[in-house]
Amino acid sequence: MAKIKLTKNELKSQKDSLKMYQRYLPTLTLKKQQLQTEIRYIDSRAKAVRAKRKHLEEEFRNWIAVFGEEEAFKPGMVTVSNIRRSEGNIAGVKIPVYEGADFSRGDYDLYEVPLWIDLAADRMEQALSLDLQAEVLEEQIILLSRELRTTSQRVNLFEKVKIPETKTIIKKISVYLGDQQVSAVVRSKISKKKLETAAEQAKKAAV
Repeated sequence: MAKIKLTKNELKSQKDSLKMYQRYLPTLTLKKQQLQTEIRYIDSRAKAVRAKRKHLEEEFRNWIAVFGEEEAFKPGMVTVSNIRRSEGNIAGVKIPVYEGADFSRGDYDLYEVPLWIDLAADRMEQALSLDLQAEVLEEQIILLSRELRTTSQRVNLFEKVKIPETKTIIKKISVYLGDQQVSAVVRSKISKKKLETAAEQAKKAAV
């Protein structure tokens, strides 16, 4: 703790600081709770998307296996040509929002590939879209978790350091100024008593 001036101005400054800390702490605490809630919600969404992706892949494999032509479909037949993203805001944190994607399909001869290739390509687009959505959700979690760490540090700083420290300083200055005031009153009474005694003695001497 830095050296504190035991003055009225310093006392006022410390009281103002305490009011500021006490005013911002509830806001920071609320932000911390909001971030924690949002992270849990987004994490559950990401897990749901991943589960849907896994189910789609299993369904896709079983579906192709029925035709006995698993090698006919190549993953490179579908590629992502554009990802559409916008910007959202949660608790003051800018986050990316997945809006969809555009896909390109490789050239293939319809006379040489099975009839179900187009349907398989549609399924692959769905799978890729789910992957992209999950990636954006995970990016949101990273950004919000980073902000949560910063906010938690500030809450701890205000709650466990700044507010207790400032209260201690205020008490120290108040006690010192109180003692000074009592001393001043005592000195004033002693001076007054001395003056009264001197006046009384002068009066007796004049008689």
